[in-house]
Amino acid sequence: MEKTPETVWNACLDIIRDNVSRQSFRTWFSPLKPLRLEEDVELSKLTIQLPSRFYFEWLEEHYFGLLRKTITKVLGPQGRLFYDIVIEKDDQESGFDGTVMQLPARQPANEPQPTFTAGRQTAGNQRGMGHGGFGMPVTPSGHTGFGNPSTAPTGGTTISNPFVIPGIQKIQVESHLNPNYTFDRFIEGDCNRLARSASVAIAQQPGGTSFNPFLLYGGVGLGKTHLIQAIGNYLHANKPDATVLYVSSERFTNEFVQAIQNNRVSDFSLFYRQIDLLVIDDVQFFSGKEKTQEEFFHIFNALHQSGKQIILSADRPPRDIQGIEERLLSRFQWGLSADLQPPDFETRMAILRRKAIEDGIDISDDIFEFVAHNIKSNIRELEGALIRLLAHGTLHKREIDLSLAKDVLRDLITDTRVTLTIDQIQRLVCEYFNIEEDLVRAKTRKREVVQARQVAMFFCKKLTQHSLKTIGLHFGGRDHSTVIHANTSVENQIETDPKFSEIIDEITNKIDLRSR
Repeated sequence: MEKTPETVWNACLDIIRDNVSRQSFRTWFSPLKPLRLEEDVELSKLTIQLPSRFYFEWLEEHYFGLLRKTITKVLGPQGRLFYDIVIEKDDQESGFDGTVMQLPARQPANEPQPTFTAGRQTAGNQRGMGHGGFGMPVTPSGHTGFGNPSTAPTGGTTISNPFVIPGIQKIQVESHLNPNYTFDRFIEGDCNRLARSASVAIAQQPGGTSFNPFLLYGGVGLGKTHLIQAIGNYLHANKPDATVLYVSSERFTNEFVQAIQNNRVSDFSLFYRQIDLLVIDDVQFFSGKEKTQEEFFHIFNALHQSGKQIILSADRPPRDIQGIEERLLSRFQWGLSADLQPPDFETRMAILRRKAIEDGIDISDDIFEFVAHNIKSNIRELEGALIRLLAHGTLHKREIDLSLAKDVLRDLITDTRVTLTIDQIQRLVCEYFNIEEDLVRAKTRKREVVQARQVAMFFCKKLTQHSLKTIGLHFGGRDHSTVIHANTSVENQIETDPKFSEIIDEITNKIDLRSR
């Protein structure tokens, strides 16, 4: 195969990829570009372009040995790697006048320290000579404010904040956001209005509001993850060049542990300090992890000082989180903490209607009301109930009605009807049949009274925990066998008389509504 700068560098990358983490490879090696391959009898020189001086300093400090071995393996003992660094127009304005500079670098003792002349250029590259198998950059980064004062160009200034890294190329980060979590799909109600309004303000001006950090807390299934990811999705849609990362506290901890094991804590720290919008979910799981808390503390400070936006979520208020260092808890409360409450009935109805529209389900309001009345504390369960109802209706080819809803969702619903008393059931049944309550307890055997009495006994047996004997005593001291006979008669009539079955369904609905 013909040797070209591209083929040689790609061969080097194949080796490097197997010896560094995926994130380090994407951050420090993917942006580098091969420029020239010059071969003669004594040397084979590969020149690659670096985006900034900071890349040179980082590669020299952290990957010197790896690069030396790699270039030797690909080009042989005579292989040398040279760097070119882009010089930006800002160099002229910053006082960089082409003076001779010496840049310190590690090299074998038998090779002299090279001296390089940096000429005035508005664009383009300058080449350096190799040392110890490497090339030296001829100029500092185009961003003259970064670095050690001893190596800063004439007229340049140093940056006091050590976390600001000018000149580094924008890294490519997988955000891990769920594209379905948007503000448009988040139903607003009294339970979440403050949290949603603050989230929108942050999304429109990340790092530019007083809501930094923004900590969202609340119970399971109330929409915390939806809302914090909606901020990231909004920023992605309106400012694509912003670097957004959503990560759970567990993943953050696992990555940090791996960084320690692989001796790459500095890579880990630098990566997180370059994020424009950092979203950490479930920070309460940092509890008891002292080293992780310490690392996150420094990353938090760096991002906050750089004006980057920090979003956090927890299952409880910051003051109630145990096992977190006080200095970190105090920073959690620097900005705004907002809570999410369980949704009220109207919000639950709106959530169900939106879900039905999105899934193309045609469901009557009485089913929405039934689900919303019985599943009150968890939006996740609320939407899950609708999905389960749709699945059963589709698989079993049944119409989605109230009867199906009660059957399918019975394990999700706390049956409050068991709290009904025998007297309450008697009253509801008598209201339906329009007869006096005392008549079902009397000795009369009028047909309409007997029917009402048997129906009331049927519901008492079905909806209460009372014994047959106790039920009979509430109906004028009747025997338990009378209750058994009444229950059997009602069940038989339900199976044989459609009109009577409808009566039972109507009374059931009234009891459901009254018992809520």
